[in-house]
Amino acid sequence: MSLRLLSEGFLFAFKSVVVNKLRTFLSLFGITIGIFCIISVFTVLDWMEKSIRDAINSMGSNVVYVQKFPWSFDGNLAWWDIMKWPSVSLSDYQSVKNKSTKAEAVSFLIAKSDKVKYKNNVANDAPVAAVTDDLEKVVLFEIAKGRYFSPFEYSSGNNVAVIGAEVAERLFENADPIGKEVTMSDGYKARVIGVLKKEGQGGISLSNVDQITLIPLNFGRNFINIRNRFVDSQMMIKAKPDVSAQELSDELTMVLRASRRLKPAETTNFSVNTPTMLSRGFESVFKGINIGGWIIGAFAILVGGFGIANIMFVSVRERTNIIGIQKALGAKKFFILQQFLTESVLLSVAGGALGLIMIFIGTLIVNYLYDLNIYLTLGNIILAVVISAIIGIVAGYAPANSAAKMNPVDAIGFSF
Repeated sequence: MSLRLLSEGFLFAFKSVVVNKLRTFLSLFGITIGIFCIISVFTVLDWMEKSIRDAINSMGSNVVYVQKFPWSFDGNLAWWDIMKWPSVSLSDYQSVKNKSTKAEAVSFLIAKSDKVKYKNNVANDAPVAAVTDDLEKVVLFEIAKGRYFSPFEYSSGNNVAVIGAEVAERLFENADPIGKEVTMSDGYKARVIGVLKKEGQGGISLSNVDQITLIPLNFGRNFINIRNRFVDSQMMIKAKPDVSAQELSDELTMVLRASRRLKPAETTNFSVNTPTMLSRGFESVFKGINIGGWIIGAFAILVGGFGIANIMFVSVRERTNIIGIQKALGAKKFFILQQFLTESVLLSVAGGALGLIMIFIGTLIVNYLYDLNIYLTLGNIILAVVISAIIGIVAGYAPANSAAKMNPVDAIGFSF
């Protein structure tokens, strides 16, 4: 009997939804928009977080970057004071390489924005980076075509270059760039010996490896002023396997302070940066976006909740005599309550499902147009279903409770 009454309850609920299509659609619209707002924000946030964490991990958890500017500012430093600091120099590099006991590999890089040309094709504002040896031991990158610099090319300052994938596409289009000469500042030419593997648009990158042109330092110093106080230079130091990034940072600070002859009371005039600084900095950004998503979605879900409650009150009113008959046949209050709560939850989950379908279609369109790797995760799908079910229970409880408390005699006679 209970199963029969339950099936009849579902049938009545289904007929009510089918007959009142416009009312049902308008009631579900708020839930759909609310779930769309919340889960779409979380989906983009998950993509951003994964992309940034992957980019940070590619920098190496055991790699320390010594630069003029810090990746995170504390209250004791002002930007105008930092502007007065000297850039990282070759002298700093030699001091670290000779005195550090915790570094496995040390590389120095100095870069400038330049024009790189091949025949009539030009790559404007392309970063040209002059590097020392051991860069490939510190930074993770792959060579798609050709090869990397040899020790002899480093030491002798041969005019050779390894270019990024976008530079290769812009200058050479479909032609093979290996062996061809590109022109840089003041007419200096370099023979292309390698092309870096394309990083692509599948995530957020903290570097511009696709646009970069790498050359040996002894060749680059011909047209890059390495003594310029404001030049973009840095050191990248990889820690030994048994040394943490913090231990290496502490040692580097001592070595460089001694190298720059800073007194104990003087402020350190360089920055020792680690990837964990970026992780901590982005965490606050993620939290802000997370809260924003909840706030935006909460308003839409609140409206949707009232819509669900409204449709359930109407449904209770339309089926009052049926409720009376069910109770006359022995249906308990819990059964009536469960019947209408189930209908409310189903309506709410259906609205949430529509929101998920919209997000899924949106991710397919975005991935197709922009070559991104945004996707709807299982965790976000479960979260959407749970939120929808909770809204259905909360919004449907008052109508369901009013139906459960009806007097069967009054309910049967309601339509007469």
